[in-house]
Amino acid sequence: MYAADVVTAAAEGGAIGDGRTGANLALGVGLVGVAVGWLALARAADRISSGKARPGAMAAIAAGLAGTVLAVLHLATSSGGPGTGNGLVGAIAAVPLGLIGVILGRRALTRCRTEPSGKPSGEPTKRLTG
Repeated sequence: MYAADVVTAAAEGGAIGDGRTGANLALGVGLVGVAVGWLALARAADRISSGKARPGAMAAIAAGLAGTVLAVLHLATSSGGPGTGNGLVGAIAAVPLGLIGVILGRRALTRCRTEPSGKPSGEPTKRLTG
């Protein structure tokens, strides 16, 4: 089985459950992306522990992107309109949730790349000339 087949089956609700399963999966993954992004953003601002925020930010971006992709695939493959039990409204709600997870993760990633002085941490303090 190819990865594209697995993603399509997950977006369609898989072999079990009703049509809302794919939308609920997309909502759950998007919500995880928002939660992890929020925690990574708090860590980048040194409000929660002294742990590294970079792995959390990358996880939030990945989870938010996966939730958005699953929701868009569910929207593309669902039949009927809102209120038919196919999970169309849930998939519509999952798209911005996933995007918020991506934005929070990107913001945390940007914050952990800069030092408090505002200078990016990867730049040298002196420039070598000549």
